[in-house]
Amino acid sequence: MQRLLWEELEKTMSELSNDLDACLIRDRHRLRHLRRALARLEPGTPEHHVRQRRLRELAERSAAIVAERASLPLKLTFDKPLPVARHVDEIRAALDRHQVLVVCGETGSGKSTQLPQICLDMGRGLTGRIGHTQPRRIAARSLAARIAEETGGEVGDAVGYKVRFADQVADHTRVKLLTDGMLLAEIQGDRWLNEYDTLIIDEAHERTLNIDFLLGYLKQL
Repeated sequence: MQRLLWEELEKTMSELSNDLDACLIRDRHRLRHLRRALARLEPGTPEHHVRQRRLRELAERSAAIVAERASLPLKLTFDKPLPVARHVDEIRAALDRHQVLVVCGETGSGKSTQLPQICLDMGRGLTGRIGHTQPRRIAARSLAARIAEETGGEVGDAVGYKVRFADQVADHTRVKLLTDGMLLAEIQGDRWLNEYDTLIIDEAHERTLNIDFLLGYLKQL
């Protein structure tokens, strides 16, 4: 009986280990912690059953959010008459090779609307959101509406925004527009910014105090 319990535990731990990549980045540390705590308990005890159930529930709920994000319909096209559209393949290749990418272009070249869509096309925004900052609240809200329209959805679905006094972000939201100050505030509760797998710091040339703080913090990460 004891041997069967240990075999069941080893199978559970192996499955959870393989499933971590299908879970949200923000949940992985907690799942690993729960998994280590479970390994220290004797199989078959009431506490072991409780913790095992809790671990499975968290992993399944996290994986379900990732699956829901992946199932959202998106309309992604890069044939628009915008300068950045001529460099989609080049940008995609650079994102594959480098952790940090600096994109420079004239105002109106399509950087703000096309870069998050390129990231979506590459499969970003599933286990972690694509965070896209703007210096001002009005810009964050209007850009969220524009990107949502271009991708064939509504604000609050695949594309949402979070600014002071307004939050249009759901669990399944993949692109999150927010102000620089809002992202700085989120660091207090998410010091590794595990909510995101990609961050776009837009209008960085403005060199506001918030942007300077953000760039310094991201360099440490």
